[in-house]
Amino acid sequence: MAHATKQQLMEHGVEMLLIRGYNDLGIAALLEATRIPKGSFYHHFRSKQDYALQVIDLYMEEVHAGLESCLGDTSRPPLERIRYFFEVSEENYRTQGYMGCLLGGLGQELSGVSEVFRQKVEECLDQIAGRLADCLHEAIRRAELPPEANPEKLAELLVNCWEGAALRTRLRRDPAPLRDMLDFYFAAAAVPRE
Repeated sequence: MAHATKQQLMEHGVEMLLIRGYNDLGIAALLEATRIPKGSFYHHFRSKQDYALQVIDLYMEEVHAGLESCLGDTSRPPLERIRYFFEVSEENYRTQGYMGCLLGGLGQELSGVSEVFRQKVEECLDQIAGRLADCLHEAIRRAELPPEANPEKLAELLVNCWEGAALRTRLRRDPAPLRDMLDFYFAAAAVPRE
C-alpha cells in the first residue's frame, strides 16, 4: 500500500509539474488531487524539493524506456530509430496538451535559482544525448552519416534543438515546431543518397 501511495503521488506529480511548474505546485493541491493525507506525503518525501527530484527520476525511467524501445529496434536504420523516438515523444506531448518536456520546463524555471535542479536536469539531458550518440555512432558505421561526423556533438545539438522546439510547441499548442525541427535536423545531418 505504501508503495502504491508513493507511486500515485509521483505519477500525479509529472502532470502537475508540467502544468503548474515547480513554484506553483502546492503540496495541498497535490494531496487534494490524489486524496492522500499530508502525513503520507512526508512519510515518502523529505520536502517538496525531494519530491520533485524523485518525480524527475520517474520521468527519466519513462524516457529511458522510450529510448530503449525505439533505439533498440535494430530492424530499423539508426537515424530512423532516433527520429522515431522523437516522434513518439511528440505523440506523448500531444496527449498531454503539448505541455512539452518536464526537463525543459523545470530547467527553464529553476536553473537560475537552484543549483540542485540545474545539475539534475543537465545530468538527465546528458543521459539522453549519450544514448542518442551511441545510435549516431552506428549511423556512421552504416554510412547514414559522414565518417567525419561527431556523434556526441550531433546528439547534443539534437537535444538542444528538440528542447527549443518543445518550448515553441508549448507556446503555440501546435506540434509544427517539433516536426519542422526534425525535418531540418535529419535533412541536414544525413548523407545525401545518390
